[in-house]
Amino acid sequence: MKTYQTNEIKNIALLGSSGSGKTTLAEAMLFESGVIKRRGSVKNQNTVSDYFPVEKEYEYSVFSTILSYEWKDKMMNFIDCPGSDDFIGGVISALNVTDMAMMLIHAANGIEVGTMNQFRYTEELKKPLLFLINQIDHEKADFENTLSGLKEMYGNKVMVVQYPVSSGTSFDAVVDVLKQKMYKWAPGAKEPEVLDIPDSEKDRADEYFQILLEGAAENDEGLMEKFFDQGTLSEEEMRQGIHKGMLSRSMFPVFVASSEKNMCVHRVMNFLSMVAPSPNDVPAPKNTDGVEIKPDSNEPTSLFFFKTTVEPHIGEVSYFKVMSGKVTEGDDLVNINRSTKERLSQLQTVAGQIRNKVEVLHAGSIAAAVKLKDVRTGNTLNAKEINNKFDFIKYPEPRYRRAIRPLAESDTEKMSEVLNRMKEEDPTWIVEVSKELKQTIVSGQGEFHLKTLKWRIENNDKIEVEFLEPKIPYRETITKAARADYRHKKQSGGAGQFGEVHMIVEPYTEGMPVPEVFRFGGQEFKISVRDTQEVELEWGGKLVFINSIVGGAIDARFVPAIMKGLMQRMEQGPLTGSYARDVRVIVYDGKMHPVDSNEISFMIAGRNAFSTAFKQAGPKILEPVYDVVVSIPAEYMGDIMSDLQGRRGMIMGMDSEKGFEQLKARVPLKEMSNYSTTLSSLTGGRGSFSMKFASYELVPADVQDRLLKEYEAQKEEED
Repeated sequence: MKTYQTNEIKNIALLGSSGSGKTTLAEAMLFESGVIKRRGSVKNQNTVSDYFPVEKEYEYSVFSTILSYEWKDKMMNFIDCPGSDDFIGGVISALNVTDMAMMLIHAANGIEVGTMNQFRYTEELKKPLLFLINQIDHEKADFENTLSGLKEMYGNKVMVVQYPVSSGTSFDAVVDVLKQKMYKWAPGAKEPEVLDIPDSEKDRADEYFQILLEGAAENDEGLMEKFFDQGTLSEEEMRQGIHKGMLSRSMFPVFVASSEKNMCVHRVMNFLSMVAPSPNDVPAPKNTDGVEIKPDSNEPTSLFFFKTTVEPHIGEVSYFKVMSGKVTEGDDLVNINRSTKERLSQLQTVAGQIRNKVEVLHAGSIAAAVKLKDVRTGNTLNAKEINNKFDFIKYPEPRYRRAIRPLAESDTEKMSEVLNRMKEEDPTWIVEVSKELKQTIVSGQGEFHLKTLKWRIENNDKIEVEFLEPKIPYRETITKAARADYRHKKQSGGAGQFGEVHMIVEPYTEGMPVPEVFRFGGQEFKISVRDTQEVELEWGGKLVFINSIVGGAIDARFVPAIMKGLMQRMEQGPLTGSYARDVRVIVYDGKMHPVDSNEISFMIAGRNAFSTAFKQAGPKILEPVYDVVVSIPAEYMGDIMSDLQGRRGMIMGMDSEKGFEQLKARVPLKEMSNYSTTLSSLTGGRGSFSMKFASYELVPADVQDRLLKEYEAQKEEED
């Protein structure tokens, strides 16, 4: 294989909603380029892109797949991304290491929610974009309606380069506005006939050409001057203008294709090889120190690993982008994240399972390495004495969570190993072994996301598992001040145990002053602050401990034991056993014995005094509440709003975005358990949502009563 320089490399993310035909298009491109001799199909489960067993099982792309081929003296690296929102992690990874995106639009379905979500990511990352209206031969295909939807959504930046003479089952010809030619396929023909544009299409073609011509000229002063002087530009000059327009996202070229019949695919491939940006055309990424690292082969070597898979008969395959410098087979590099050395003994360009050995890769290249010792997704490998580290991929918050456990308890450790390995393959899976909930919680992007995880564990790793409703990490707090004391006294021969603690508890908010006097039952308790400790709790909130002991009632050496007792009770709140938070404790008095007092006595006394005071201080249960943003077609707004309100959600606002609505709400986590399934059912799969932790809020009285009863019943069962 030829060695490609940075300006000869094209890295492109292949995007589109599920069913838009990305995998079929990828198959056609690999066939055209000669990588494969025979085209597979999703139906026959023999495509290059969807080759994992779970993808064949569901006939669905689960992983992003790197597909590299040589074309017109260029190295074309495509990353075929899953279309479902449940696997958005693959899209985000791909967009962060590629230099442009090609968005497939199903000619019958038009703009879908998945299209909009993926477009937003291209916008956030400022990636050049090309639209390909695919399946133009579908019986319900409607080019004009699809184009109208694109222009309505994305404005006049959408510019036609190709359009079909007719769409639907009669599709057999396209007009290429840039080349000013018509391509027509005879029945059964593999290659089109190249013809002049017929008179019947002249006006339409001229209109699109003029728009494209002006759009290309606007992106370059020299081209604009020539356009004003001569009234036109050459095809090569227009390509230059389109290239610059794509880089600035002021132009989104539109092509059409039938990838299943391999019609127009060759033309799109040619266009991309000439016009798509190379890594050195786009803004350079920054390392974690904020320094731009340009894709220059003459600079020291840095590799960023953005994807990991575990494949049969091979083991772990690590995919990387050469951020700077060049890498040669046999190079020794340093893993900056793990402080280990790695030898890259095998470098490969890949097209799914097809691998080609390569000896040297220049800056901008995307490739794979196998049998590395200690490399994880997100790691950076550098030449010696180089300290680049990259952390630019930001994944969305999870939206669906389940507790998972093996049916055979003996498989617990093995299941944990498998889950950690799978997290390396898809960083949007979050695995947490919760000490608080006594469950292993798996969080992901949706029900189908976790369904595929379960399928893989059971079919690939032969571990039977089940999903359970996850417990909710409630919190406990108090709403008023209360006082209590407790004496621990125990005599069992020899030295006894004695400790007595008097304390006041009150709800704590940041910056609140300490009262000089508390009044309880007609008595006054004066506070003299001797020492204050603020503890930032691991589970959120604070415990503030004030030592107000005067006159040596309790020796200073026993104060840490009282604090230890408090923390034990904070870790298992008096109401439901949930963590407690946002409490201020003032220990103001107590007693000790010259012989029998010890640390354990004061730990027990402190714990029990706190428990008594807590229960008298208007205790309340807090629940986690999330900010939820739902994107839906406008016609579903009423149903979605009613559903969220039925989940105790508080509507926070609405935004409109050209036919789609964004509904913002705050919803308790307890009520979001099956939301992804419900949303899909209510919108026919056209809705999507995101959720992010907002705060802990008081639960309603009826919910608190139910939780207390459930906890009491659980304790009775355990006893």
